[in-house]
Amino acid sequence: MSDKIFENLNTKQVEAVKIIDGPVLVISGPGSGKTRCLTHRVAYLMSQGISPQSILAVTFTNKAAGEMHGRILNLLEVEPQYRGSTSIGSIMPLIGTFHSIGLRILRNEILQLGYRRNFTIFDEDDQLSLVKRVMTDLEIDTKSFNPKIILYKISELKTQLVFPENYEPQEFYPNIVAKIYIKYQQELKNLNSLDFDDLIVLPIRIFQQNPEILQKYQETWKYTLVDEYQDTSHDQYVFINLLAKKYRNLFAIGDDAQSIYQFRRADIRNILNFQKDYPEAKIVMLEQNYRSTKNIITAAQEIISKNKNQIPKSLWTNNNHGEKIPVIETLNERHEASFVVSKIEDFLAKGFSPKDFAVLYRTHAQSRAIEEALIMSGHPYQIVGGLKFYERKEIKDIISYLKLAVNSADSLALERIYNIPARGIGKSTLEKIRNLKANVLKALEATVKEKMMPSKQLTAVSEFYKTLSDIIKTAEKKNLRETIKYIIKKIGYEEYLKEFSLAKQGDYENFEDRIENLKELQTVASKYDEFEGKEGIERFLEEVSLLQHTDKLRDNPNRITLMTIHASKGLEFPAVFIVGMEEGLFPHSRTVINPQELEEERRLCYVAITRAKEHLILTYAKYRRIFGSSSATLPSRFIGEIPAKLADWQIIEDYSDDNEEKIYY
Repeated sequence: MSDKIFENLNTKQVEAVKIIDGPVLVISGPGSGKTRCLTHRVAYLMSQGISPQSILAVTFTNKAAGEMHGRILNLLEVEPQYRGSTSIGSIMPLIGTFHSIGLRILRNEILQLGYRRNFTIFDEDDQLSLVKRVMTDLEIDTKSFNPKIILYKISELKTQLVFPENYEPQEFYPNIVAKIYIKYQQELKNLNSLDFDDLIVLPIRIFQQNPEILQKYQETWKYTLVDEYQDTSHDQYVFINLLAKKYRNLFAIGDDAQSIYQFRRADIRNILNFQKDYPEAKIVMLEQNYRSTKNIITAAQEIISKNKNQIPKSLWTNNNHGEKIPVIETLNERHEASFVVSKIEDFLAKGFSPKDFAVLYRTHAQSRAIEEALIMSGHPYQIVGGLKFYERKEIKDIISYLKLAVNSADSLALERIYNIPARGIGKSTLEKIRNLKANVLKALEATVKEKMMPSKQLTAVSEFYKTLSDIIKTAEKKNLRETIKYIIKKIGYEEYLKEFSLAKQGDYENFEDRIENLKELQTVASKYDEFEGKEGIERFLEEVSLLQHTDKLRDNPNRITLMTIHASKGLEFPAVFIVGMEEGLFPHSRTVINPQELEEERRLCYVAITRAKEHLILTYAKYRRIFGSSSATLPSRFIGEIPAKLADWQIIEDYSDDNEEKIYY
């Protein structure tokens, strides 16, 4: 094993691997071999006689844990046929996620908190049901106080290690949350159950209340390694530092410049303050990039250098200089998409494959124009970390209302939206309506007039009938875009989406993405502004159907990748397009007045740029349509932070009636 430990490691990686005792912070720039450094360090510790059972490696995902496990087995030269053996556990350290390690501790120690060892873990639906029950018991109105938002607030408090008995707010709404939080946690205990946050929070409580138990685990895991340290939240930070407190053999590896998950409660201060927590720490900088060209690395370095809150670093590479970075101004988002497809086709003609390309964007809604251009040109694509535009819930919901507006016999559309937003119509009520075998509107009308069900359900059906009738009347008089705006307002769809997003994701980021998608839908609808009444809706629905059908016919595993920048972290591609490089879009409008959030946007740009290996192309539109109206834009400040000598500015302008595009240098 010792012969393989230092294979393919550079001088700085070897330095990080060979430090045995004491705290170590490794700042690992993009493409610098972070995982290799981490796994080789584990192997080196074992080669120095340290028991694998004394080593704990913590990651964020099961996939990352599995990759580390496999690489260490390779270094140990374990033959593949023996890797599934139960005896492997005796020669391997514990590698797992924060939550899996917390769960392991709780199975052994939870008796200290009055739970039984056979506890169950509640999923999101279970948690929400329990919150609703608690609110009913406390006589707190679930209509006045949204249970999903209450649950989100409780989760937030747990992450900050604010325990129920210590939470005594004076303001009205937080005081309501406090009452529910106390009883919610009591009820979880009565049910011998935990929620997902408890898997980290409760081990911390046990450690704080029982120093002898903490010491037992400190003696068990004398060497602790943490991957992606910049992404740790407050509770994860406390958890890991309690374990490392006695021997201080904490090896933290990550990159503050790639901290982009504040919306998931990652706290960049954890990595920035590492030297304050461990003044004796050794700092190793992995600054050599093996992925990208010199021009790409220099551009990324220049942009990130503008951030004040960071650990200074200087990326470099032995790779070639590469081409200058094309910065493309297009007329609008449609021309931007056309340019991207045209450029991809140029690369394909030179021998590239579809899988070599990634198109990155700040918000999901931006994918729509790119998708349509790729579909119409016949190129296969995939969306990573999100659905294709017309497959997203919020788009399908509104389209279902539009379908009913022009065809009240569409019972499949009814099945999708009869209780969106929730209006008290259950499946049994829906079945009664369907059994009338009439078109939807007539069936609803007959149900109301003939009073075919109990009053509570009848009231809900009557309100739904009126809502649909009003939407149909609007569709007959207004154009598509105005009809969509009317539907969204009439049914209170934005409020519904906020509640839905909180329940499913636990944060506002998902809600904001959905709102962006609704804006983009209205932008699509503006193409039909000349058609009043149902004609515009019918033409739009026909186009959507054709786009979806064409896409299915062109399925191919070798596909162009579309994704948000957040989803791209950890990936790399020979050619990367970053589209929508405009002020208010990237950086996002909600961040430009907050210095801390603006710095995170700059880190996000740094991550995006460093996904590119050979070719990086930046694009922005001179005009972009929002809510169907075209607005002038300004190039992103991040483009201006790239040295002029690295960029190749090009302008694509449309001077012809037939939309022929020309490039001017």
